[in-house]
Amino acid sequence: MFVLPMTRHSHEFSRQLERQIERRLESLLQADSKAISLRSPALDVSETDREYRLQLDLPGVSKEAVKITIDGRRITIDAEQAAAPDTSEGSRVLHRERAATRFSRNLTLPQEVTQGDSSATLEHGVLTLTLVKRQASGASQLKVS
Repeated sequence: MFVLPMTRHSHEFSRQLERQIERRLESLLQADSKAISLRSPALDVSETDREYRLQLDLPGVSKEAVKITIDGRRITIDAEQAAAPDTSEGSRVLHRERAATRFSRNLTLPQEVTQGDSSATLEHGVLTLTLVKRQASGASQLKVS
């Protein structure tokens, strides 16, 4: 706890402190409209004997903006939502919260997947990945020469 001495200037000091706090709060609340925020989308993972099924929420993202990388067991999903369009001529923005957003998610599955047999769809802001598990080839013998 702080103890401030009370003087005839304490009221002015209090007003200056309030103004500084207000300015700092305003600067924190006013985000740069050109900034891109990074989000980690909500993810559901389920599996069957044959495949993994991943569902991610990507609201406002077009399918052209989604990039999926499969490297063995490692899955990387990147997407970018375009910024809100600028206002028409003669109008001005009073408040803006919708900015360009980048979605990114990395995960490692318990088993490798086959990229050729896997598929991805984006409907109503939900990305669904159906990743077919790589089947282990049966035991084979190696001949000695």
